[in-house]
Amino acid sequence: MSASADLIDRLRLIRTTGIGPIAYRQLLMRFGSASAALNAIPDLAGRGGGKPPAIFARDRAEREIAAVEKLGGRYLVLGQGLYPRALAELENAPPLLTAKGNLSLLERSMIAIVGARNASAAACRFARSLAHDLGREDVTVVSGLARGIDSAAHDGSLDSGTIAVIAGGIDFYYPPENEARQNDIAERGLLIAEMPPGTEPRARHFPYRNRIIAGLSDGTVVVEAAPRSGSLITARLAAESGREVMAVPGSPLDPRAQGCNQLIRDGATLIQSAADVLETLRPIGGGVASPRMPFEHEGPTDPADADHDIRARVEELLGPSPVPVDEIVRLAEAPAGSVQLVLLELELGGRLERHAGGKVSLAA
Repeated sequence: MSASADLIDRLRLIRTTGIGPIAYRQLLMRFGSASAALNAIPDLAGRGGGKPPAIFARDRAEREIAAVEKLGGRYLVLGQGLYPRALAELENAPPLLTAKGNLSLLERSMIAIVGARNASAAACRFARSLAHDLGREDVTVVSGLARGIDSAAHDGSLDSGTIAVIAGGIDFYYPPENEARQNDIAERGLLIAEMPPGTEPRARHFPYRNRIIAGLSDGTVVVEAAPRSGSLITARLAAESGREVMAVPGSPLDPRAQGCNQLIRDGATLIQSAADVLETLRPIGGGVASPRMPFEHEGPTDPADADHDIRARVEELLGPSPVPVDEIVRLAEAPAGSVQLVLLELELGGRLERHAGGKVSLAA
C-alpha cells in the first residue's frame, strides 16, 4: 500500500536538518499542512537571515516508509489516530513515532518503571514483581529496554502488556544481549522508536527517548538510580510534564539507592508495592489532566505580523545564554505570535538554538 502524500510530507518536514519537534509544531500551526510548511521554509529562513536548510528528499522519505512497512511497523502521527494523547501534551512531543506490536496497549493506563543498568539482584526482583502486579491491574508498564531495571520491568509485564521505548531505530538491538527480549516485546507487547530504521543509538538520543517514556506515562517509578543518572532525567521530565514521580527507597550505604532516596527527600512518593502506585494515581483520575488537542491550525501568518522593529527587538534580546521564550515576549512588548514567528525564522536560518525548559539562545 502506497503511503499518503501527507505522511510523506510530514516525514520530510521532521527529517529536515534543523527542524525539531517545536519548529515542526509551529510550522503546522501556522501553515495548516506539512506541504505548505515545506514550501514556506525558504522564505522564512531568508527572513531569519540564514541559508535555508536542505529539505529532506521525497525519495528518501518514501524509502524510510517502505522500510518501516517491511519491518511490520507503522507510523503514529501527532494529532492523528492512535497517537498517545498524554504524550501529545508535551511541547516537544515527537511528530512521528514508529511502532510495532499491540497498539491497544496505548489505550490503557501507563506507568513507567526505570532504574539503574547495574542494578542489584534485589532491585531487579522488586522491579519484576512490581511490573507483574501492575499488569494484573490492567496497567501497561513502560520502560526503555536497557540493562538492569528496565529489562526486569519488561520481563515482569510481558504477559500483561509492556511498551519498550528504544533510543535507536526500531530494528536496532541495543544492548545486543536484549535482541530476543526486543523481539518478544514486538510480538507480545509494543515497541516504539522516534529514530528512523537502521539508526544506531548515540548518547544524545537517550534523553529524547526518556522524554517519551515520561510523556507516555501517568507516573514514573524509579527503582534504583545513582545521582545524575538517566533515570533521574526521566523522573525530572515526568515532574516537568505534571506527572507523578515515585521512588523505591534503598539503603543509604548503596550508591545505587542515592538517587531514589534523594527523590523521596525532594517530594517523590515513597513506593513499596503496586498498591502504593495505584493509590497514588487513581484518586486523581489517572494522574494527568484531560488531554488537550495537540495543536490547532492558526492559519497562514502574514510576514507583516512580525515587522522589522519586532525582529530587531527580539534579536537584540537574544544572546549566547539561554533565556525563556516567555521572557523574550515580555521584554519585546510584542504579540506572542509575532515573537514566535521571529524565533522560528531565526531557527530555520540556523541562527537560533532551543534548550530544555522552553529556553532559546543565539546559535554559537
